[in-house]
Amino acid sequence: MKKHLVRIALGLVIVLVFVGHAAQYYDIPFIKRFENIVYDARLRLTMANTVDPRIVIIDIDEKSLGIEGRWPWRRDKLGTMLDQLFDHYHVGMVGFDVVFAERDESSGLGTLRELAQNELKGNAQYQSVLKGLEPQLEFDRVFADKLKNRAIVLGYYFSNLQSDDGKGRTTGMLPHPVLPPGTFKGRKAVFSRWLGYGANLQEFQEVAASGGHFNPLPDEDGVTRRVPMIAEYEGAYYESLSMAMIRLGLGSPKVLPGFPEGKLWSKKDAPALEWLDVGDVRIPVDDEVTTLVPYRGKQGSFKYLSATDVLHGTTAVEELKNKIVLVGTTAPGLFDLRASPVANVYPGVEIHANLIAGMLDGSIKQRPPYVLGAEVVLLLLSGVAMAILLPIVSPLRATVLTGVVLVVVFATNVLVWTEGNLILPLASGLLMISMLFALNMSYGFFVESRAKRQISGLFGQYVPPELVDEMSKDPEAFSMEGESRELSVLFTDVRGFTTISEGLDPKELSKLMNEFLTPLSRIIYKHRGTIDKYMGDCIMAFWGAPLNDPQNARNAVLAGLEMYKTLESLQPYFKEKGWPPIYIGVGVNSGRMNVGNMGSEIRLAYTVMGDAVNLASRLEGITKQYGVSMIVGESTRSQIQDVVFRELDRVKVKGKDEPVAIFEPIGATGEVEKPVQDEMKLWGQALKLYRSRDWDMAELQLLNLLKTNANSGLYKLFLERIVYFRANPPEDGWDGSWRFDTK
Repeated sequence: MKKHLVRIALGLVIVLVFVGHAAQYYDIPFIKRFENIVYDARLRLTMANTVDPRIVIIDIDEKSLGIEGRWPWRRDKLGTMLDQLFDHYHVGMVGFDVVFAERDESSGLGTLRELAQNELKGNAQYQSVLKGLEPQLEFDRVFADKLKNRAIVLGYYFSNLQSDDGKGRTTGMLPHPVLPPGTFKGRKAVFSRWLGYGANLQEFQEVAASGGHFNPLPDEDGVTRRVPMIAEYEGAYYESLSMAMIRLGLGSPKVLPGFPEGKLWSKKDAPALEWLDVGDVRIPVDDEVTTLVPYRGKQGSFKYLSATDVLHGTTAVEELKNKIVLVGTTAPGLFDLRASPVANVYPGVEIHANLIAGMLDGSIKQRPPYVLGAEVVLLLLSGVAMAILLPIVSPLRATVLTGVVLVVVFATNVLVWTEGNLILPLASGLLMISMLFALNMSYGFFVESRAKRQISGLFGQYVPPELVDEMSKDPEAFSMEGESRELSVLFTDVRGFTTISEGLDPKELSKLMNEFLTPLSRIIYKHRGTIDKYMGDCIMAFWGAPLNDPQNARNAVLAGLEMYKTLESLQPYFKEKGWPPIYIGVGVNSGRMNVGNMGSEIRLAYTVMGDAVNLASRLEGITKQYGVSMIVGESTRSQIQDVVFRELDRVKVKGKDEPVAIFEPIGATGEVEKPVQDEMKLWGQALKLYRSRDWDMAELQLLNLLKTNANSGLYKLFLERIVYFRANPPEDGWDGSWRFDTK
């Protein structure tokens, strides 16, 4: 324990920092931000993601604005929509997520009355007609009449905007408060307080069944996770739109504040308000009397109907019968879109729908004040235990222990979330455990850095940094001692390099070398290859060592194909520089090779040796004979399934008596065009005829192929061989192979 005292002490300091934050002695902003992120993640993972059929949203959407005109609409039109909803569709109740704060003068009645008092004052007929029209043109009165005796809740908002005299700005008329001033005297209840409001016209609110505010309470990141169930204005308490609709549906029972009572505290010293009882519905609230929005899913968790369709009665009756209806908007220009945990842009009207559904289902999550004490206790227990145990156990056991603790903490939290509808803070616990683990494992960083430096010193000049990173995780598994492995090797050489070098001065030649060797080397690194050496204009690379690569043959071939395409794309650049075009030949072969540090006491190099290596070099050398850019051996071909190959020949290279089939990679499976496939098929027939010594038919097939591809060196080569074999027939038992006597 003594040698670990410093680490234990540092661990306990970390624990105390997090406990202090949890106990609200101070605030650590990044923990709060992470807590919000974790809350949102839990919410998204456990959402129902179903459509609630009980609540329907009448949407003042783009379609409705396009047909009915810009908002606000005439009040008589809204009155017609109410008639449709209640008389035709027989809805249960309607809540408006809009405010009717200004009078509707769109009928022109004011102008008509002015004429009646002035220019047409003596016109009895005009006066008579106007008197008959007035009831129809007083759109506000028409709308007020439609509100009477119907289950309608009007929405309004609170604000803290101030007028010039320093008082809050007010418009319209507030509904009666749900709880009178003095209700919470002597109790611990903190409400969102407001200076002013924007409410509905008095004649509307007086005849409406109820009213509720639709103010959210966004968190510091601007995301709406909570809505105040009760807001305070001038000492009185006003209910939210969602709670007002629930109350109306239950027969307007009284709202009963819920304080936990018990022997441990007196009524005066009881904790803060924890719930609101509305009839049989209990609504959990937090220490700011807000309720967490129980999002069912992304936008569309409730049925949306276009307002214009409802207005004109084109929606089916069963879509709305006996439903709870919310009238709101998703049109971007009407500014009722908010950030939410489930979407960056979310309709405000659907937030109220989620709250109503959560109240009906009893699915609203609770965050009562006592979770503060629970978090402090959990942090102390888990933190102190880990601060003491992690330093004294092995790194493996410390990792397992941390993983187990994280899983237990997370599982317990999710269980309480899903089964108890209770929200326990999770971010502080996860962060504290992670920081304790990071503290105790930090020495691993230095160990890993040392191993990486060792590996980089040994292999850094051969392999890409990504492979060095992988190798440093287990440095003991790698060494430069010689061993035998199944590898793939690639040779690439510039054709006609002697002529090219003679035509350039040394500086230009050096620049040219760098310009084409650099991208080719990067391609080798990209495909996890090891660069063996540069030999003038030639590159030698291999795959499968020092890091094992089960796909070594495939990666080598893909690297070769990409080299050819890259050089093609560089030709315009070379031409612009005044350099000659660069063409390469590539040879790839796979097989068992010796790999390791080889050389002398004076100089060593990490390289590969063996017959398979020599064959790859020979294959590169004969690419120009066949007029192709790349040739691979049959051992390489047999390991690759997703590349199309064309068999070129069977050859006996210098120093070998056994024939080897050689192939040209054409392209990735599924990417080779049909004309190329057809040409390959005809070539296969020609090769078969050639090997069966049917010189005439083979020649005819090759001549036909040459018509479609006049520049093919392959077809010309085999036509020349046919001429040779006619004059010098091969011996009996000929296997169709061709012998190369040069390297």
